[in-house]
Formats: sequence, C-alpha cells, structure tokens
Amino acid sequence: MLMFLQVPEGKSVKNRVHLDLETPGSPEVEIERLRSLGASFVEQKDEWDFTWTIMADPEGNEFCVSHREGQGADAVDSVV
Repeated sequence: MLMFLQVPEGKSVKNRVHLDLETPGSPEVEIERLRSLGASFVEQKDEWDFTWTIMADPEGNEFCVSHREGQGADAVDSVV
C-alpha cells in the first residue's frame, strides 16, 4: 500500500523518489482508476518489450504504470 498526502509547500526540485508500478492486469483500467483518484496523464512510452505511461500526482510528482507484453493477469512479479 502506498499513501500520498498533500503538503502545504510546492514542489521546488526534481523528485528524489520515482515509482515504477507494474500492473498484472489491464494497464488501461489501472490508468483510469488512477485518473479518477486525481492523477494526470503525462506521456506514454514503448521500449524493451514494455509499455509504460508516465503520470503525475496532483502535486506534479511523476510515476510510471507499466505492462510487460505477454504478461498474464496471474503474474506476481513486479519491477521497481
């Protein structure tokens, strides 16, 4: 579980932590779920048998949602 909390001060430098989240199911469903929680779409990339979507939380901190080609819904491994 990850929890994101708002802070009163604005972002002033590059993030020191960047999350790469891999979804075993449909990335489109997860991306829409994250958007409904306040995340926004930044960019989509396709390289090295991965497709990932760069997103940002409401304060602009970026993170990625990825899906490995050929990975089934029962997969349990993750990429960090």
